[in-house]
Amino acid sequence: MSGHDSKYFSTTKKGEIPELKEELNSQYKDKRKDAVKKVIAAMTVGKDVSSLFTDVVNCMQTENLELKKLVYLYLINYAKSQPDLAILAVNTFVKDSQDPNPLIRALAVRTMGCIRVDKITEYLCDPLQKCLKDDDPYVRKTAAICVAKLFDINAELVEDRGFLDALKDLISDNNPMVVANAVAALAEIQENSTSPVFEINSTTLTKLLTALNECTEWGQVFILDALSRYKAADPREAENIVERVTPRLQHANCAVVLSAVKMILQQMELITSTDVIRNLCKKMAPPLVTLLSAEPEIQYVALRNINLIVQKRPTILAHEIKVFFCKYNDPIYVKMEKLEIMIKLASDRNIDQVLLEFKEYATEVDVDFVRKAVRAIGRCAIKLERAAERCISVLLELIKIKVNYVVQEAIIVIKDIFRRYPNTYESIIATLCESLDTLDEPEAKASMIWIIGEYAERIDNADELLESFLESFPEEPAQVQLQLLTATVKLFLKKPTEGPQQMIQVVLNNATVETDNPDLRDRAYIYWRLLSTDPEAAKDVVLAEKPVITDDSNQLDPSLLDELLTNISTLSSVYHKPPEAFVTRLKTTVQKTEDEDFAEGSEAGYSSSNPVDSAASPPATTGNIPQSAGRQPAPAPAVPAPVPDLLGDLMGLDNAAIVPVDEPITPSGPPLPVVVPASSGQGLQISAQLSRRDGQVFYSMLFENNSQSVLDGFMIQFNKNTFGLAAAGPLQIPPMQPGTSSRTMLPMVLFQNMSAGPPSSLLQVAVKNNQQPVWYFTDKIILHVLFGEDGRMERGTFLETWRSLLDSNEVQKEFPGITIASIESTIDLLTAFNMFFIAKRKNGNQDVIYLSAKDPRDVPFLIELTAMVGQPGLKCAVKTPTPEIAPLFFEAVELLFRA
Repeated sequence: MSGHDSKYFSTTKKGEIPELKEELNSQYKDKRKDAVKKVIAAMTVGKDVSSLFTDVVNCMQTENLELKKLVYLYLINYAKSQPDLAILAVNTFVKDSQDPNPLIRALAVRTMGCIRVDKITEYLCDPLQKCLKDDDPYVRKTAAICVAKLFDINAELVEDRGFLDALKDLISDNNPMVVANAVAALAEIQENSTSPVFEINSTTLTKLLTALNECTEWGQVFILDALSRYKAADPREAENIVERVTPRLQHANCAVVLSAVKMILQQMELITSTDVIRNLCKKMAPPLVTLLSAEPEIQYVALRNINLIVQKRPTILAHEIKVFFCKYNDPIYVKMEKLEIMIKLASDRNIDQVLLEFKEYATEVDVDFVRKAVRAIGRCAIKLERAAERCISVLLELIKIKVNYVVQEAIIVIKDIFRRYPNTYESIIATLCESLDTLDEPEAKASMIWIIGEYAERIDNADELLESFLESFPEEPAQVQLQLLTATVKLFLKKPTEGPQQMIQVVLNNATVETDNPDLRDRAYIYWRLLSTDPEAAKDVVLAEKPVITDDSNQLDPSLLDELLTNISTLSSVYHKPPEAFVTRLKTTVQKTEDEDFAEGSEAGYSSSNPVDSAASPPATTGNIPQSAGRQPAPAPAVPAPVPDLLGDLMGLDNAAIVPVDEPITPSGPPLPVVVPASSGQGLQISAQLSRRDGQVFYSMLFENNSQSVLDGFMIQFNKNTFGLAAAGPLQIPPMQPGTSSRTMLPMVLFQNMSAGPPSSLLQVAVKNNQQPVWYFTDKIILHVLFGEDGRMERGTFLETWRSLLDSNEVQKEFPGITIASIESTIDLLTAFNMFFIAKRKNGNQDVIYLSAKDPRDVPFLIELTAMVGQPGLKCAVKTPTPEIAPLFFEAVELLFRA
């Protein structure tokens, strides 16, 4: 659409669909074209215009390229929901694939590949084979990508029809963009195939390097990514490859630069000449520095990648530390990354200017940034032994500023410095003790207590200092209590006088009798036994020499670092996690159907770990046992069904279903069933149940934090289910302190996330937070919660509806264990859940009552209950246009009467 087509997005009028239908069938071309634009505009803003499918498809027969593009766009969007009608367009597609205009040929093949309907796939093969050998390079490059899309729909078909061989032939094409698209398609296919599809040899290598100089920037990215997986035969070949790729470092596109850096780093592993490596390091520094002059978002991605690079090759940016100095207007996420890199690049040569920067940052207004800067000074002290004294001097200067959070962070890092350099800098303890009264953060308190206990023999009033903490022992967090217990024992062992002796009695009593914390209680009992049986053994245990802590600036395991370096310029290098930690690729050559995909993200290369069909394949876990994100549960012997990766890609694959933390609400209500017990949830217990209030469906949830750490960043996602239940608003759970709970009611929407297959009451849920793995659990969709308040029928309407439905629409079930106390209480119970009383009658000594209800789709449920009051046995019959839902209804009835 052109720039002045905004008029098509104007407010819609009543009866718009009939008007559009009339315009689409107009005899005037311009009117038809305007009508299609209006349809696309309505589709763009989320309106359902699928009822116009046939009328829009009729507009395909046109020579107007703009109109044809619009119709194809509509087809791509609605073909999945109208697969039978999509067949109507096949003949036009095949005809367009032979059009004299190469743009139309390419458009036809591209659209057929995007439609992703199995019925159209067989018609796509012949046009695709012709287009792969088309005279026009634009058509060939479009057809190359189409092969990858076809492979995702039907892998066997691609292999059987020889499309893979045709793709490999395109690598020798004389057009560089065709080569780039062929490489991109083969790489995509390789990622989703278990067998080798795309292997670069010396012949292919030469062709790719030649095409690299001539194709567009994104074509260069595809080729460089492919080359980075090639292992050179010897150092000479590696040097030749690097020499051909090095000019790409000067490219204006950041993605090309990072892909070139990745490729060069991989080949450098094989190069043995130190001179060559030194020169390459010099050449890579300027382009990486240039990335830091881009906008903040690109800076952040560059910094995350540079963070990995300097861990492997610190010499590349050893002389460029100044470019990582924080600017006043840098966003906080950029500042934090720059700090991390500065710590890694800090050396004896540049530590003075680095400390000056850190000291400056420690006086900023952003509290988190200040804390990080103070901690960075401590990490530099641990990393550089010669500079430790200078770092401590800076920390002491910061303590004298008397800013509370700066003082507390300084004490935390000084404790680590004491552990790194024992018996070296204890002269500063007196200065630290001056700030004792201002400490209010658990970690700072625990650090100070550790220092007092560790150096109790050098602090004259150590017992008084610890006693000041003991007054509030029961109210202190677990971290502080544990440290107080150990420090008091150390004091007693070092100074076994009357004061410490009384203190140890008080502490041990508090830690064993007055606490519910098993860790604290167990440690106290161990100390108690040691002290009462063998004080010398206690000294050997408690006062044993501690291992010296080491520099943690290069935290990544070498093997993980190597893997991340092979994924530079991807999400993996931004997350600092291997791809399999946050993406599960479906590697299979078996044809997939659309109904088998859960949270499908094939365009980005993402898909679920296994197809989920809630009725045919229940999860292997029984009950509500959660599974950690990194593991898949063992499949059941009969029906393998691993729990899917419900959260998918948090960067945006299913943003509608991923709900971030927002403001807390704490509704009250009855006890909820436990779905994740604390024993399985690492201390987090989740209780949940669907409920209905004021005509709205909610997911009532109770979170209880029985762990030792603060839990925050809660998110939730629901798997596809029979009624398409999904979250409609934010999951309102505030940061949870240990020992606290939070209750919320999550609003739900219906028909957003529907699964195919037989109806099922199974509701699969995933919950995560920032501190723990993802917890998966299964719950029940209780049908009566979905019944609407408008389900009441007039008696005549009820009888008329009952007669109009076929006998096959009636389903019956008996509940021999259910006893009805009275007819009135039964009617009241069912009315409370929107099953409304119609009539009652006697059938011998049994009572028969009739009720009506409506599900969210306005489908009526005509209910007949037969029972003898006070006697076991209830017979339930339900007549509905959707009898396949009846088993879910009976589940709900049984749940109601047994509650």
